[in-house]
Amino acid sequence: MGKRIDTVEREGLTFDVRDEGPIDGEPVVLLHGFPQDARSWDAVAARLHEAGYRTIAPDQRGYSPRARPGRRRDYRIPALVDDIVALVGAIGGGPVHLVGHDWGAVVAWVVAARRPDLVRTLTAVSVPHPAAFMRAMVTSPQLLKSWYILAFQLPWIPEMLLSNDAVTRFVLRRSGQPPETAERDAARMADASAVRGGVNWYRALFFADPRETVGRVRVPTLMVWSDGDIALTRAGADGTGKYVSAPYRLEVLEGVSHWIPDEVPDELGRLIVEHAGVHS
Repeated sequence: MGKRIDTVEREGLTFDVRDEGPIDGEPVVLLHGFPQDARSWDAVAARLHEAGYRTIAPDQRGYSPRARPGRRRDYRIPALVDDIVALVGAIGGGPVHLVGHDWGAVVAWVVAARRPDLVRTLTAVSVPHPAAFMRAMVTSPQLLKSWYILAFQLPWIPEMLLSNDAVTRFVLRRSGQPPETAERDAARMADASAVRGGVNWYRALFFADPRETVGRVRVPTLMVWSDGDIALTRAGADGTGKYVSAPYRLEVLEGVSHWIPDEVPDELGRLIVEHAGVHS
């Protein structure tokens, strides 16, 4: 039987962790996206607990108050991946069922590609394999939908705007997030340092080593995309299977926004349990 954890330490940073559900259940690691934190998984986690799974949901780099380094380069993908490798090590070394939404899906794709020994199954929510995303940038309207990535490169302005509760709440609601979870996320972003931590993930993209690529994924993979997503086109989701050399399934949710864990937690929980159960 494992031991509960509430923090993980790595290189002087302290990450807050929500470790819940049956302690002896198969571990499911849940990675949140921007601009959320581990609470975005609460409703999904409840469904996983009912099915006997233990869930471990960290507040990732830039989101945990004691894990907010100041340099943009500190948010490059290798550092984000190593954070999750350390988390898996802290709960016994895996393999785990790895689930990520939005930016959390990006990290999950890279962890699965580079450390398949740690991953039993992968569930990517909303965001496709990075190579499929880049291809979609030139074969679909994805480039236009990604305009905000460039906007986030501006100094201070994103922090100033997104730490305004009314602005953030409007943006989240306009993109389809349910009212109660939009209130939750807008409240946490009232702290400009919390906004900066998340925005720095985008700013670090321009510090990426062009020689570093995300290889093929060789663990059973479920891709969940929703047709109401205003930020991600279907082209990336449709192209993702080319980069998975293992059992693969694409699930398209109709009439659902980008905020899948918040909007349809029962459906997402069911899909994760089904996927994990088949490949346990």
